[in-house]
Amino acid sequence: MASVQENVADVQEKINRAAERAGRDPADITIVAVAKGVDVERIRQALEAGIPIIGENKVQEALQKVKALGSGAPWHMVGHLQRNKVKEAVRIFSLIQSLDSLRLAEEINSRALTAGTIMDVLVQVNTSQEESKYGLEPQETLDFVKTVSSFKGLSVRGLMTIGAFLPEPEQVRPCFRLLREVQEQIIDARIPNIEMDYLSMGMTSDFEVAVEEGANMLRIGTAIFGPRE
Repeated sequence: MASVQENVADVQEKINRAAERAGRDPADITIVAVAKGVDVERIRQALEAGIPIIGENKVQEALQKVKALGSGAPWHMVGHLQRNKVKEAVRIFSLIQSLDSLRLAEEINSRALTAGTIMDVLVQVNTSQEESKYGLEPQETLDFVKTVSSFKGLSVRGLMTIGAFLPEPEQVRPCFRLLREVQEQIIDARIPNIEMDYLSMGMTSDFEVAVEEGANMLRIGTAIFGPRE
């Protein structure tokens, strides 16, 4: 089995090639290594291999790992966030990638203000239209962003989506293209206090297509850490 370091190098090479096909600079694309179910030692190896950010799906799991590893690298919340976990999430994560409802936005805003901070967030959009997935409907996203733009305790920095689970990466391309179109719509609206810095889309099975469609943040787990037990 390949080492974490070898896996990181392989992923980076694939990103480089996809960026070249799209006429993009690979340096503009950030890898978030998703560490769900991954032990601390392998996370440490990923950081040593140059991974800049660790992503976690569950707050409780992240709390344990952050305690073990220290705060040497930023951590992102990439899974569905329950409102009763927001207090801890605001404390340990530098970015919440899964803002998917107004009630969650209100809770993040409240907790961040209480903590005396501003929480960076990405708005999750359900571009696959699958009922099993969290996220706002694409056509609702602009109005949602306008609503939360006045919240003093959170800062919208971009959008996130999970592509449809389909056998061929090419089949997922419309999901990524749609997120980019929603991003462009929001940029054109010039909403105060809203930034569209990040387009977080693409995982192990489809990140090369995501790069071709404009992703600048990739959430990659299995390709870096190997299959989960």
